Amino acid sequence: MLKLFNISKTFHPGTITEKRALWNVNLTIHDGDFVTVIGGNGAGKSTLLNLIAGVHDADTGSIVLDGVDITDMPEHRRARYLGRVFQDPLMGTAANMQIDENLALAFRRGSRRTLAWEIRPAERAVYYKKLALLGLRLEDRMRSKVGLLSGGQRQALTLLMATLQKPKLLLLDEHTAALDPKTAQKVLALTERFVADDHLTAFMVTHNMRHAIRYGNRLIMMSEGRIIYDVCGEDKRRLTVADLLEKFGADGTDATLQDRMLLN
Repeated sequence: MLKLFNISKTFHPGTITEKRALWNVNLTIHDGDFVTVIGGNGAGKSTLLNLIAGVHDADTGSIVLDGVDITDMPEHRRARYLGRVFQDPLMGTAANMQIDENLALAFRRGSRRTLAWEIRPAERAVYYKKLALLGLRLEDRMRSKVGLLSGGQRQALTLLMATLQKPKLLLLDEHTAALDPKTAQKVLALTERFVADDHLTAFMVTHNMRHAIRYGNRLIMMSEGRIIYDVCGEDKRRLTVADLLEKFGADGTDATLQDRMLLN
């Protein structure tokens, strides 16, 4: 589903703030893979996700999505193939629009735009059924402004919007980091369910080692712009937090293990 060939990225080259974020990254993600990506701050996780999304351009290499070279494709054109949930719950929705209007924006993504904006009864019935899956009773509040929802409710709604059109690739950028533990667990459970039910291919960046181990069928560890560990299947299911810490230590990256990762 996704192939990255020799991807490198350096920010502010030739200046005193030069930062090599990625170095010759090669990665193949297969259809239906749910990949969790772990690493310390500055490891290159979010940069890699942003390159896939088109937020940044790669200095070298190519990105192929479902057989299509999207390396030079602008972000707004890639958006029709990608679903994305951000770390900030406020970024994925329009606060001054109703819940059903937000869903309509996501549902009609990639379709021909017209002057008609009315949400028809059949369409509203689809939204009602989808919202009921969240278990938050939002299906009874479809005309409420999204700005009135809690952060967890908005993130769950964003997740639903991101998967409504079954994207070729779902990008999850630490999408539970800003939530309290109970709400984060709810959103992660929904994530796992949507990925499984719709056979989605997902790429989830996280700082939480337990989440990286618990979710998905494949785990990638990054350090200093490189992939240093890639494990899947039964080997991943046997992983423990101690194993991951040992991998970090073996790579000489103990200094990158910030308190947040250790506490997680």
